[in-house]
Amino acid sequence: MTEIPVEADWDNAPGVLEGARELELTPAMCNLPYWFEHVAGSMLRRLSDGTVTAAGPTQAVLRPGPMREALIDEFTFRTLAEDKATRALSFLVFHAPDRDCLEFYATQLVDEARHARAFRDHLLLVGVPDEEISAAVARTAASSGAAVLDPLEEFGLGVLRDRQDFYGGVLVLTVLVEGILAPAAELSERKWKVLDPSAALVERGANMDEIRHLAVGSAVVRQYLTQRPQARAGLVDLVREGRRLWEQLPMQEVLYRRESLFQEGLAEHGHLLGDYEIWPGRRLVDSGIEERMEAAERWSRETQDARLKYMLLDEAL
Repeated sequence: MTEIPVEADWDNAPGVLEGARELELTPAMCNLPYWFEHVAGSMLRRLSDGTVTAAGPTQAVLRPGPMREALIDEFTFRTLAEDKATRALSFLVFHAPDRDCLEFYATQLVDEARHARAFRDHLLLVGVPDEEISAAVARTAASSGAAVLDPLEEFGLGVLRDRQDFYGGVLVLTVLVEGILAPAAELSERKWKVLDPSAALVERGANMDEIRHLAVGSAVVRQYLTQRPQARAGLVDLVREGRRLWEQLPMQEVLYRRESLFQEGLAEHGHLLGDYEIWPGRRLVDSGIEERMEAAERWSRETQDARLKYMLLDEAL
């Protein structure tokens, strides 16, 4: 039996912060045979056969209250974000310059569609009726989705669909979407580990995929700039343009509202957490809104900076 690569191994995969910053993978390494054997054939099979499992949601998220609202707010947002990522990836598949990139981005498209379903299915698991999920996603689309996700989508499609810029599109996806959102997903996985272990498992699976996506996307851009260093200035400008856009978006307001609900829930259900630490030396029950948000922002900045350096785009820092 072929050895499972560490990034696809439930027992040994690094956390998203470590993996997103340090792992090195290429499209040729993560082609269709890789995906069928190690993602579908091992990672997902272990979920379906029950060898990787987690305890179900606690009463903190099953009963009406702010903790449940925080989970619903987050998972409807993630459902919508993954839906948009899936649709945008169709342009990377279409414009892929070679077979390896075509196969890899076809698998990433499937991964993002899987994530959208997994987040939605978890809402069903905690007892949200299907018709209420649709209504909740619609509310998210009209509020935080319209304020944050729609401008990001418009920016990305301007590169992918309108300019038909494959490498610019890879850069936008790697740095401005996954490079920002993946560290927030790491925080989420840690937050729900005790209060809703099954939600943390959903996040863990999605994060394992995102590590692979970030590593391969970075390698694609690095190889391109190694062969065509004259393209560096245009990609640096693209990163700066995207970062200016991100700074204008009210993502901090979206996160503050969500973390405020979570904080209210901690006051009610903190006894369930015991001495569980969200990071070494800091109990989750003792953490605050700004503290968690600052950690996610710091992780995001460090992850982006590490990936930009690897992609030979230090000038964008």
